[in-house]
Amino acid sequence: MTRNRPWHTDDRGMATAELAVAMPVLVMLLLMALVVVGIAGQRVRAQDAAREAARAAARGADGAATRLARQITPHARDISITRSGDELTAQVTVEVHPLTSWLPSITLTESAVAALEPAVDDGIPP
Repeated sequence: MTRNRPWHTDDRGMATAELAVAMPVLVMLLLMALVVVGIAGQRVRAQDAAREAARAAARGADGAATRLARQITPHARDISITRSGDELTAQVTVEVHPLTSWLPSITLTESAVAALEPAVDDGIPP
């Protein structure tokens, strides 16, 4: 004799329903992770560009400093080199569009400081 169970105790299809509920959350987490990794990568590139620009400017190659920074971060919005005493500060600003261009952009600014080389002429104003 088979026993009839009430309809609400049937577990068939529960895994599909749970997956349907959890899938959008997993996709959002994956997209957020991709955005964070992309922003971190752009930040590292901006820091590298600032460091190379500061080192080149400290050696006296002002034109090469900006060119080096543009090679490392071609989409840099602003590259500036300033002198304060015997130190040079290079600042690189990058605008990052996570995933697509229609999302709001994030502005990253990285800077690096280098000591002015003793043999360098005072070509950069203080």
